[in-house]
Amino acid sequence: MRIAILDDWFDTLRGLPCFAKLAGHRVEVFTDHVEDDPELARRLADFDALVLIRERTTIRAALVDRLPRLRLISQRSVHPHIDVDACTRRGVLVCSNMHSDTPSWAAAELTWALVLAAARRLPENMEALRAGRWQASVGDTLRGKTLGVYGYGRIGEVVAGYGRAFGMRTLVWAREDSRRRAAAAGHAVAADKAAFFAACDVLSLHMRLNAATRGIVGAPDLALMKPDAIFVNTSRAGLVERGALVEALRRGRPGRAAVDVFETEPLQDPADPLLALPNVVATPHVGYVTAEEFDLQFSDVFDQILAFDAGRPIHVVNPEALDARRGQA
Repeated sequence: MRIAILDDWFDTLRGLPCFAKLAGHRVEVFTDHVEDDPELARRLADFDALVLIRERTTIRAALVDRLPRLRLISQRSVHPHIDVDACTRRGVLVCSNMHSDTPSWAAAELTWALVLAAARRLPENMEALRAGRWQASVGDTLRGKTLGVYGYGRIGEVVAGYGRAFGMRTLVWAREDSRRRAAAAGHAVAADKAAFFAACDVLSLHMRLNAATRGIVGAPDLALMKPDAIFVNTSRAGLVERGALVEALRRGRPGRAAVDVFETEPLQDPADPLLALPNVVATPHVGYVTAEEFDLQFSDVFDQILAFDAGRPIHVVNPEALDARRGQA
């Protein structure tokens, strides 16, 4: 098979142990990012399979229709960036392991790194030191404070455990079944959403982005937060109502934010309103970007390719595509 790996910006995958699984296949790695559908269509015209790195490239119907040779898209996790209906219509199988059995330790660790950076005001102190100044600000201790975990899934559960290790009181708000699991683990559960936002000293989002969760955090929620609270988002920017976080930070509730995700990615505009705020710690969606996490994820992605090539596809999102492919034969 001819396989294209898209958006591998640091040419990482070829250096991972799991890359050996693709031996015998013709693999081309693209280290740049292209958004233009006609240009992508020209680039990918001769490939049988695409490997996607999360949501870095959007696969629209206009692109799928221009790739008659394409038979498989292999990736890991959720797939809001893929027009699955268009793929099904064209007989393109989408395979994606939802990894429901393993948390992203890397994302949980990055979440805690952002919490610490914001609480101790590390970026401004680092900047001051490099500029020849000594101690730019006074930070905050986390011990004894309330950590809010909004969404108690695989990653939220790990982050809640980190909070406990730091001597924080953990408060959870989530779906009813998740609240029950959190309570069973010994965490406090908020009486309602408003009480949750009002009580937290640090509030971290941990849920998938879908139609039900898009914009689940709105301006009224943020306005309830303490003026010295920290809002953390390492999940998806779309969980927050568009523009609401910037406006809330300007109004002073919450007082600070630490984010790894943005409404536009890759974000390459240094004048973006969120980046321009002095009370924001920001990283460029690197929550899952570690060598260990990549090897774990792409071992699954490459297994999906091997299974497809052997005629026994796994983790199939749209099995109807098999019938569509047979009808086109």
